Amino acid sequence: MARNNGGIIGKSNKTSFGKCTVTSRTSSTPSAVTTQPGTRVIQALIVGGGGASGGAQGFSGAAGGGGAGGVLCQEIPVCGNTALGAVVIGAGGTGQDQNRGNDGNDSTFVVGCTTYTAIGGGSGGTDVTPYPTVRPGNPGGSGGAGSAQGASGGCGTACQGNPGGGGGPNANAGGGGGGKATAGSSAPDANNAGDGGDGISICSTYPGAPVTAVGGGGGGGAYTPAGGSVGSGGLGGGGDGVYDATSGNAGTANTGGGAGGTTGGPNSNKAGGNGGSGIVVVKELNKASGVWSMQSQFQAKQQGTWPRLTGAPFSADYLVVAGGGSGAFSPLSNSGGGGAGGMLLSFCTPCSPQTLTINTTYSVTVGAGGAGGNNNGSNSVFEGASTITAIGGGKGGALDTDSGNGQPGGSGGGGSSALNPHPGTTPTGGSGTAGQGNAGGTGSPPGPSGFAGGGGGGKSATGGNGTNVGVGGNGGAGLATSITGSSVTYAGGGGGGGGPIGGCGGVGGGGDGADAPSGTGDAGEVNTGGGGGGARFAAPTSAAGGSGIVVIRYPSAAIGVSVTPCTNTITTAPNGDYVATFTVSGNLVVGD
Repeated sequence: MARNNGGIIGKSNKTSFGKCTVTSRTSSTPSAVTTQPGTRVIQALIVGGGGASGGAQGFSGAAGGGGAGGVLCQEIPVCGNTALGAVVIGAGGTGQDQNRGNDGNDSTFVVGCTTYTAIGGGSGGTDVTPYPTVRPGNPGGSGGAGSAQGASGGCGTACQGNPGGGGGPNANAGGGGGGKATAGSSAPDANNAGDGGDGISICSTYPGAPVTAVGGGGGGGAYTPAGGSVGSGGLGGGGDGVYDATSGNAGTANTGGGAGGTTGGPNSNKAGGNGGSGIVVVKELNKASGVWSMQSQFQAKQQGTWPRLTGAPFSADYLVVAGGGSGAFSPLSNSGGGGAGGMLLSFCTPCSPQTLTINTTYSVTVGAGGAGGNNNGSNSVFEGASTITAIGGGKGGALDTDSGNGQPGGSGGGGSSALNPHPGTTPTGGSGTAGQGNAGGTGSPPGPSGFAGGGGGGKSATGGNGTNVGVGGNGGAGLATSITGSSVTYAGGGGGGGGPIGGCGGVGGGGDGADAPSGTGDAGEVNTGGGGGGARFAAPTSAAGGSGIVVIRYPSAAIGVSVTPCTNTITTAPNGDYVATFTVSGNLVVGD
């Protein structure tokens, strides 16, 4: 076998000369495209249909916005001069009168024996008396938003979208549907609706495509005579919320945008809006993937044509996650969960990658999690062409040291419970850093049967609030990415300490809050930036936050790259890109 491949056992490298040709499909077809003779790798964008918004009943009854269709951005090896497989474009969900609308439909793209599927967006909930089961948003590619009356948003699909926001506490305001880049916003108060989550811009990656952005969530509806405002649709085709219109605003066609929520009015019942249809876009790449045959490369070396960088800069995607904040502890309160470390990501997002050059050493700092005992997490830093700094997570609130308020950070820590009884205000969650995370939840006010801390904020969602029946707030959800070649979720917030029940840690490494009768809570997961769980008032200390991580992904043609120290690693992604993973501080060394 060694004689046949020059001593290397592995897939032979196929250099791709696809000329970066872009083909868009806005309707279903038996074949997406016939590739050019030199094409060996494509980058496919697959967007599911957006979810419908909920209908409305009566004078108020505000509905939630629809979730965006799931968005997949996938590099796929192909053969040249070959007709690729069938494309199915998912239709947007259809709005219904006085009921929850339909979820968006999946979009699919077949290459060889593999079907790539973008999940349709979840429909928004509707406030129809007396049917509370239709109020929560449905799960989907991105989740639909909850209606008024405090209904929750639906979950998103990992690597495709984010959850929808929750509705306001009375009948006047719905939440915003989730988007590809950010979660839908919950209604901030009783009268103002939540905005739809943002999608991603595609105009620079897929020039000539019929739309410039995809994957925006629909804004929530609001009863504006009460003094509030409707929610705005997210970037990428999300429909704006409405009041007293014939139906909710539709998501934009071929963006997978979620529909805007509606609200009843003088003209009574309203139908929900329709979600936007999906799209598939194929870009034939100029690049290389796989493993080179040693024999062919020895020949290329002799001929002076061995592929390597000769002084030319190259682009590298990054993931930078800071250390999570610790949960809090106090002899006076059940304490707040730690906020997740800030998370910054360029891979398959609108953020620009870093441009790196040869003969240069780039410093990487991996932030430590906040140590148990009320400590913030530390920053993570990638000193690339520009400095990328993710802010450490805020520690949870402790009543005796922080007046119970969670501390700000990449994501903010949750507030502690109020002293029972307590003459002051309810402790608040710390604020998150824009673009990196979200705020922590508030602690509980004094209650008859228990008190609890708020959950720490996560990358995709705010922390949950502690309740006055003793249930700790859940940590905010993190965000999944496949920059390493497989899907991993980072930056989940820590759960709040409870009495009797602690909050759950947010997906993405957040630690659970402590349960009765005592306990410190669970630590955030190492190298996720997860926040530590909040402690019970009888605990001697609190749980630590999880350490951060830095990942740099760069093309296979960029040879001569190494990492220090040897604890850090370089692996190969399925498409042939190299992936440098830093679990401790060190250097990325680009040779000549």
